[in-house]
Amino acid sequence: MLKKRLLVAILAVLVAGLAVTPALTQDDLMGDFTASHYFGGFGGEYIEEIVDDFVAQHEGLNREASPVDHEQFKESILVQLAGNNPPDTFSYWAGGLIQAIVDGERLQPIGDIWEANDLGSQFPQGIIDSALTYNGEIYAVPLTLHWVGMFYNTALFAEHGVMPPTTWDELVAAAETFKMAGIPAFALGSLNRWPGQFWFDMLLLRTAGNAYRQELMNGKASYTDDEVVRAYSMWNDLAQAGYFYPDANAYDWDEAANQVANGEAAMTLMGTWIGGHYESLGLVAGEDFDYFSFPTVDEDIPRASLGPIDTFVVSAAAANPDAAKAFLVHLTDPEIQLKFALGAGNLAPSTAVDPGSYNTVVTRILGEIAADPDFAFNFDLATLPAVAQIGLNSFQEFMANPGDYEGILERVQEAAAAEFAAAM
Repeated sequence: MLKKRLLVAILAVLVAGLAVTPALTQDDLMGDFTASHYFGGFGGEYIEEIVDDFVAQHEGLNREASPVDHEQFKESILVQLAGNNPPDTFSYWAGGLIQAIVDGERLQPIGDIWEANDLGSQFPQGIIDSALTYNGEIYAVPLTLHWVGMFYNTALFAEHGVMPPTTWDELVAAAETFKMAGIPAFALGSLNRWPGQFWFDMLLLRTAGNAYRQELMNGKASYTDDEVVRAYSMWNDLAQAGYFYPDANAYDWDEAANQVANGEAAMTLMGTWIGGHYESLGLVAGEDFDYFSFPTVDEDIPRASLGPIDTFVVSAAAANPDAAKAFLVHLTDPEIQLKFALGAGNLAPSTAVDPGSYNTVVTRILGEIAADPDFAFNFDLATLPAVAQIGLNSFQEFMANPGDYEGILERVQEAAAAEFAAAM
C-alpha cells in the first residue's frame, strides 16, 4: 500500500519544479533487444514509438518486437519467465505481482543504474518504497500512476439535474433518477473480470477503511467478516435495484466506457486511462465527460485513493541486460513520461513533469490524491496472485448472480485460506 507520505510527496514534488533529465550511460549497445508490454491497442502505439525511438538512438541494436494483448500478457509472460526465455524488459504491475516474480528470482535488481543516474531524485520516495522496492532492492522504473474514480456523461447529468454525488445516499438518489428516466446509472464491463474489482475495493475502503482492507489482502481477515459482507450487500442493493447496465459480463471496460460516452449509461467506475480513451474519441475533458471521487459512506472512515502503477522491469534471464537497463533509464526522461501520460490517459510518476501540462480534469485528480490520507493498490495487485485470481472470478460471478453474494464469499474465503496457508 502507498501511505500518506506518497500522497503528500506526489503533489509536493509535482509543483516544486522540474528536475534534471538523467543521461543514458550506454553508448555501445549491441545485438537484439526485446521489450514486451501489455498496453495492447489503446496506449500501445505510444509505448511502441518510445521503444522505437530508443532503438534508433543506438545503431548497434536490433529490436525484436513483442507487444502482447493485455489479457494474453498476464499468462504469456509467466510462461516465458518459467521457460527462461523472457523478453529483456517488460511492463509489469507494481505490488503483489512484481513481488511474486522477485521471490521467484525471475527479475534482476537495477540498483546500479538507479545510483549511476540519480533516479532516486526523479520520483516521490513513497513510490520508490512501495512500488519499486522489493526485498530491500530496487527492481522497477515507474511509467504510470493511475487513479480510480467515477467518470460520467456531463450532458446526461445536466439534462436530468443530477449533481456529482459526494455521499452514498446522493449516489443512490442519482441512480434512481436515471433509472426513472430509463437510463442505467452504472456501466460495468466485467468480461475480463478485473473492472469489477473497483466496486469491491471502493466499497470496502469507504466502509471498513484501508487498514482493514490491508488485513484482508494479507490473509489476516476473512471474506466472511461483517465488513466484507456489508460491502457486498451494498453492491447487491445497487444490482438488485436495476442500476447497472444489463449483462455486465458480456462486454469489456472500453465498451462500458462507450456506453457512457453514447448516453446509454450515466457513469462508470474506472481508472484514469479512460480519459485517454475518451479523448481518442474526440471527447473533451471537463466538457463531454468529467469525474467525481467515489462518495463517502461512513464519515469516520479515512478516505483512500485507489489505483495501479505500471512499471518496467529487467528479466533475470535477459539476453541483453545492458540494453534493458538503458531502456529503463530512457523511460525516466520527463518528456517521455509526459508523452505517454497525455497519450494513454494517466499521470506521470516523474517529479520532473510540470503539472500544468495536464487538462483540468487530471489536475483536479492530482488534488484528490493529495487530499486522501491513503492510497491503495487495486485488489489484483494488493493480494497474493493466486488469491487475486479467486477474487477476480468472484466479482464476475457476482455480476452474474448478485443475490448469491454470501455464498460467493464463503467459497472465496475457503479457497483464499488454502492459498494463504500454502504460501506460508
